[in-house]
Amino acid sequence: MATAVRISDNLLSAARKYSKIDHRSLTGQIEHWASIGQCVEENPDLTYNLIKEMLIGIQELDQGEKTEYSFG
Repeated sequence: MATAVRISDNLLSAARKYSKIDHRSLTGQIEHWASIGQCVEENPDLTYNLIKEMLIGIQELDQGEKTEYSFG
């Protein structure tokens, strides 16, 4: 269920800019940032790049793209 929330004009402006750069909807951009923020809070030792790669991997699995990862 969708719920309306208030956000600052600065956050809205930044989200609008990055949504165009990343080809996301405005809502999609804010949800993306929220999911990364949630991951950071739950995993403070992980880097942004690792979190982003993990989220990409989850999306790939959801779309049926499965390949074995080779370490090293």
